[in-house]
Amino acid sequence: MTQSQSTTDRRAKLTGLCENIPKAESKNDLLDMIDEALGVPAPEGDPATLETLSKRYRDQLDEVSALYERVDRVGRRGLPDVWLGDTSVLAQDAVSAASKAVLEMAEAFQGGARALLVLADAVENAQKQDSDGRAKLNDAKQEVGGGSRDGFFDDMWEDDEEEWDRMNARVWASQGVELMHKAAVAADDAARAAARDLNKWAAEARAGKMQTDELSAVDRLMLADTSNVGGDPELNEILSANDLERSGQAMERMSPAERARVEKLLAEAATPQEKAYLMKALAAGYSVDEVSDFGGKIHGKDEEWLREHLAPVSTNSETGQEQQTFGDKLWDQDGATCVPSSTVTARAMVDPVYALELTGGPSGQEDDPEAFRERLTDEQLRMHEEGGGSNEGWFWDRQPAGMDDDGQVEISNKELSPHTGDSYEAHDMNSDDDRRDVLTDIEKSVAEGKPVPINVEGEDENGDRVGHGLMIVGQEGGMLQVYNPWGTTTWVSEDEFIRGDLSAASDDRFNNLQSVYIEQD
Repeated sequence: MTQSQSTTDRRAKLTGLCENIPKAESKNDLLDMIDEALGVPAPEGDPATLETLSKRYRDQLDEVSALYERVDRVGRRGLPDVWLGDTSVLAQDAVSAASKAVLEMAEAFQGGARALLVLADAVENAQKQDSDGRAKLNDAKQEVGGGSRDGFFDDMWEDDEEEWDRMNARVWASQGVELMHKAAVAADDAARAAARDLNKWAAEARAGKMQTDELSAVDRLMLADTSNVGGDPELNEILSANDLERSGQAMERMSPAERARVEKLLAEAATPQEKAYLMKALAAGYSVDEVSDFGGKIHGKDEEWLREHLAPVSTNSETGQEQQTFGDKLWDQDGATCVPSSTVTARAMVDPVYALELTGGPSGQEDDPEAFRERLTDEQLRMHEEGGGSNEGWFWDRQPAGMDDDGQVEISNKELSPHTGDSYEAHDMNSDDDRRDVLTDIEKSVAEGKPVPINVEGEDENGDRVGHGLMIVGQEGGMLQVYNPWGTTTWVSEDEFIRGDLSAASDDRFNNLQSVYIEQD
């Protein structure tokens, strides 16, 4: 074993030894397995260093609390309706946004400190448990002669005393490897939970993601703070961490004339939501001319119209299932087009120009759910053909019948990559360990605002294999938000994901997570 072995490999190796050591039929077999267990690296990490980092986070809270008091004091005094920033922000709105940002900063420092402290305790306990397990394994070796192997003929015969020693050693070795396994599992789970939480807090440091001097600090703060109406603001922020970063980069690349045009669009926007969607269009990769054309279509629309036309997924709860609609029509699939259908909706989530083409038509002004439904179906069928999806039925009545991994990768890279900056690769999920390994990457991706395609499979009532394409679109705590192209989003737990059972987001047929499409580190 080497120190570079992954935590998943460690726990898998120890799981196997937990099963095999109690079955060891000879002294040499037992010694080989004991040495194999002792060769598995101990849980890594320095609890003292983690505690020091946690304390640094906690120490920041005093400064943040003092900052919040100052901002709150300004807000309570009342402010005149003066404008701030390059894009004309009301002073009172700016102070409110600053107050919220400071509170979020405090939550991030507190959450980060807690995550590191929990990890420190888990690592310390796991290292102690691992050490106790190794001591038992070494005791077991001493019971059967300190590690000396039997020769060929000795190994063929075992007297009663030797059998007694081997059986005792096997019990101690079994106890030892079980302690090491528990330690490996505890340390692995704690590290993944800490990574999940720290990635989430990093993504929540939103205003700092837009690293451009072309907008004032007030403008960046307000854009990061803007959410769609109709739900929990923190679950419906218009600009993701990835949007903020990409839009800032876009501003940095512009000529002075282009920046002046964008600043004018932002200054003339009727609502904070309108401004945010203009920046989201920039983040999606559109030129200034294209953003200007988009801005003309959405200018002056109220917050509800913008949410209805530009946000295919709205979230009102961190639990349960919700329908996603435009008018009385679901954002759902047409026939067996689950993969392209989930990709269409995912693109609409990261590309507001595309979303408006679907909901508002060529003019961007339509409100007809029937026309939306036709355009949605056309796009699903277009992507089905783009990905080389299979068809079935007679020549004059061909119907979509699914898409393979290569097609799914192709449409993900063509339809999503230009608007997220990620590329997509297929990863087979053959075990709980495979799903556990990719979970941190998924949670980091969706926390940043980049949807992750997944496929599930199972059997129908006839025992025939059936498959379905879903999309992970959100993450909160230990829960993942899954979009099903039947027109719903559902929160599922990390444990359900690791087991591969996504039936809560679909139905009882789909209890095996088959593949994930992500640029995995």
